[in-house]
Amino acid sequence: MVNQQPALRATAACGYACGFEQRFADETKGEWRVLSPEQHGERVMLVTFKCRSAPDVLMLENLARYLVGIVGKDLGKRGVITHDELDSAIAKLESAIVIDKKESEQKEGHFHEGEDGHERHELPIGLAQRAFPFLDMLRAAKRDNTDVIWGV
Repeated sequence: MVNQQPALRATAACGYACGFEQRFADETKGEWRVLSPEQHGERVMLVTFKCRSAPDVLMLENLARYLVGIVGKDLGKRGVITHDELDSAIAKLESAIVIDKKESEQKEGHFHEGEDGHERHELPIGLAQRAFPFLDMLRAAKRDNTDVIWGV
């Protein structure tokens, strides 16, 4: 029996986000559509970061893995960013945000805003927006000399 579904080719939707969503090109029609992880058979895992100095921060596992990787940690079942590591973690995350903003500014010309014959595109959400709650928690933990933990 021949599979009736068109061939789909997946590409990452966000270069730094590694898997928030997948965009699929329907090769028979040349169209793009966005599928959630559940639609293409993946489990969605949530990670909760906790700190006595700030409200809990809940995020998808792939974003959590990326942000924790930026600050030099591995996202295991449990983890901690101690108050001694906060200065370095904050500096690394802020540096990554600056780099992402510069790269976004360089790509802005590729969106063809205001040109005839091109539809209006939404600018992609940047690292600054995605990382803000986590960065805010790190800053609060530094201010109050507390740790940030996850997996408990």
